[in-house]
Parts: sequence; C-alpha cells; structure tokens
Amino acid sequence: MLSLLVTLLITFHFFISWWRHHRRYRSLPPGPTPLPFLGTPKYMNMQKADKSYASLSQKYGPIFTIWMLSEPMVVLCGYETVRDALVNHAEEFSARPIIPTLDFPTNGYNVNGPRWRNIRRFIISSLRTIGMGKKTMESRVLEEATYVNQLVSEMEGKPFNPMLILSCAVGNIMSSVLFGEHFDYKDPKFHDLMMRTSRHLRAILTPLYMICNIFPFLLKLPILPNIIFKEQFYLQKFVLKYIEEHKRTLNPEAPRDFIDHYLLKTKEVEHEEDPDFCVSSLPYTVVGLLSAGSETTASTLKFILVFIAHYPDVQVKVQKEIDEVTQSLRPPTFEDRAQMPYTHAVIHEIQRILDLVSTAFFHSVTKDVQLHGYTIPKGTTIIPFLTSVLYDPSQWETPEQFNPEHFLDGEGQFRNRGAFMPFSAGKRVCAGENLARMMLFLLFSALLQKFTLKLPPGAEPHESKWLYANKNEIIMNTELCAIPRTLATK
Repeated sequence: MLSLLVTLLITFHFFISWWRHHRRYRSLPPGPTPLPFLGTPKYMNMQKADKSYASLSQKYGPIFTIWMLSEPMVVLCGYETVRDALVNHAEEFSARPIIPTLDFPTNGYNVNGPRWRNIRRFIISSLRTIGMGKKTMESRVLEEATYVNQLVSEMEGKPFNPMLILSCAVGNIMSSVLFGEHFDYKDPKFHDLMMRTSRHLRAILTPLYMICNIFPFLLKLPILPNIIFKEQFYLQKFVLKYIEEHKRTLNPEAPRDFIDHYLLKTKEVEHEEDPDFCVSSLPYTVVGLLSAGSETTASTLKFILVFIAHYPDVQVKVQKEIDEVTQSLRPPTFEDRAQMPYTHAVIHEIQRILDLVSTAFFHSVTKDVQLHGYTIPKGTTIIPFLTSVLYDPSQWETPEQFNPEHFLDGEGQFRNRGAFMPFSAGKRVCAGENLARMMLFLLFSALLQKFTLKLPPGAEPHESKWLYANKNEIIMNTELCAIPRTLATK
C-alpha cells in the first residue's frame, strides 16, 4: 500500500511538472519533438549548426525551437527575422543566457544588466579615445602592414602559410591598443601567445565545453577547470603582468592604452559599494578583447587572401584600382575606401561568403516577448543564425555565388547592405567592428599593392562553394605564393 502511494505521488509530481512546463512553453515556435530529459541532442552540435539549422528552417520556417535537456532554445533564421529581433526589438533581445563555461572563469562578471551596459559603453568609448577609426589607429595598422610586407617579401615567391604572420600583425595591433606592447614577429613567445589565443577561442565549440554547459556541476571537480580553462588561465596570468606594471607607471594625465583607461576608471568609482569596474575583472576583460579581436580578424584575412588567389581576374581588377588611387607612390589609407569601391566590395563579398561564425553569440530575452505570432518567455535562449542572413535569397541576387556586385550600385559605387551581418547586429554587435574593418581593408590592400597572390604549383583553382566548404582547412593550413609586383609610378 505504501509503495503504491509513493508511486502515485511520484507520478503526480512528474505530471504536474510536465503540465507546468508545457503550459509555460506552449506558445513557443514549432520544432523537432524533444526527447524526455534529453531535449534534441541531434541539433546541439554547434560545429555543424549551419547544416542542421538550415535543414530545420526548411521544415519549420524562419523561427523554430530546439531543446537542451528541458530548456528551449529559439533559433532565428533569415534577414527579416533576425533584424526584427535584434534591431526592432533590440532591448528585449539584448540579454545573455547563463553559460557555465563563461561564468566560471569570470565569476559571472559583466554578462548582463546595467553592469554589462556600463562596461560595454566604457569599452567602446575607450577604444574611440585610443584612436579606433582615427588617424592614430590607422598609423598603427599601416605600421604593421609594412612589417607584413617585409616578411612576405622574404618568402621570395615560394609557397608559405601566411596565417602566423597575419596573426602576429593583428595580435600586435590589439596588443598596442590593450596594453601598449609591440612584439617581434619572430619571437617564439609571441608565437606561443597567438597560438594560445587561437586555442582559447576555438575551445568554446568543443564537446567538453558543451558537456560542462549541460552539466555545470562538473566544473566543481578539482581537476577539470584547469584542463578546460588552461589557455584562458594562462592568458589571464599573462595579462596580469602588464596590469601590475601599468599600476606602477600609471600617469592619470596621459593614459597610454586600454589598461590605463580601465585603471583610471576603477579609481573613479572605488568609493561605490559595488562598482561595475574593479581591477579583479580587468584580466578577463582584456583577454576577451584580445581573443575575439585577434583570432577572428586574422582568420578572415587569411581566407580573403586565399580566396582572391582563386580568382586572378578579380585580383587584377583590385590591383588596378589600388594603383590608380595611390599612383603607386604611397600605401592605401582608410579614406581611400571611397575611391576604391571595387576593392571595398570584394572584401565584403568574400567576408559574406566566408561566414566565419555561423551563429551569433547566444542571446536571451529580458521579458516575455511577441515575435512573429509566438510568445517567447523571459529568459529563453535565442540563437541568431547568421549564415541564413548572409545567404538569404531574398536579400542577395546570387547568394551561393561569389559576386562583388552585391555591394556595388548601378554606378559602380560601394553600397552597404543591411543583410551583411558578420559582426551580428543590435545592442550586442561586435564592439570592435570598426577596428576589424580597418585592419581588413588596410592589410589586404597593402599586400595586393606589393604582391600578386597565386596558388602553389600544382594546386587547382576552385569556386566559392568549395572554398566555403573547406574554410577551416584553408584558414589553418593552406599555402600561398606571393609574387612581388613591378610597380610603375605615374
């Protein structure tokens, strides 16, 4: 009798739990049926998100639901849906979900709410003060372009992998902005720093990270955090040395870089009971900016260089435009974009084809929100599927093909496209977007001014679809030949 009563109580408990769960989420968008307690594990592999989400959107439409265990995750597809959420409902979709592997090493600092807003506002303001988008920053990028061209010339036209050189160039730009350091390109310690930065960012997509996000109690095991966060802890320790040095040499009248600006801000708010800015949060703030800014920009630039080598006719047209604007007498500048619309369009179009990050970093909603006839409950995780925007057939004339005309108007002038969202959109758009755009344009145009990029002997040229499908291999391992150009001054 007692065992029967216990069984009935347990059954009743599960029924009530299921009923409450179903009632809360019954107005969510459709999607694959979740397995009890497991959700939809088939669609949780972020390394294959582009294929699985594209398949689901064909079946369920531009907005659908997948499940991580018993928690829903709403995926947004296509330009109109993503823009409606991130831009038209920017405030409601501005939060971040709780992600254990991100909260653990940072103690949950600066992810959401007023603190996040204040820190983000400060980051953008500080970067602008340091010179982002100004001549001071441009001179730094052009200086690195000179180093890059010098190192490339030393290859004497032989096959080489430019990834390390590009990583060092972008890494030096970010290092100068963040902690005022410039490294020797041939310094093994600098190479190690760049490799660790790359591994730190790529680790986020590994199965171990996903398992720890599903079962966060694993992070309490004594050994696992030192394994999973090995690179992040190393980078934070590396940055901490610069922070201590900056504290000793800080001049309030002449801040040198981001760390100086942050330290001055901590002094400004130190009287507050729970300040948004504290020295203990500075290491992982700097590591986050260094990792995101270095790896993504260097990877994008490497893909652009390999891509242009597969399209020699496009490369010739870009070089002709560069030569006409600079008269072969000076390096291209950021202001030259207006006179170099084709070059500008080619960079954007290859970046669109690349689609480096298939999904924007996860969002969550700040309150119950209506979207396309569905009610999304407060706290629900949102996944903006950026691939579906960059390849949206309603926005691009030939979405599957490489076509610089996507970014040119009828008069051959550059035109912005709303569906160009490699940096995401809305309140969580990449804070370093302007700096990334500057680095891509200046480093790319400086290289093509001095060199013609060719495939190694025996390598076959491929179309854009093949290049997209093999983008990871291209970024990490593909070699190029850089043939010095003979420039005629005009």
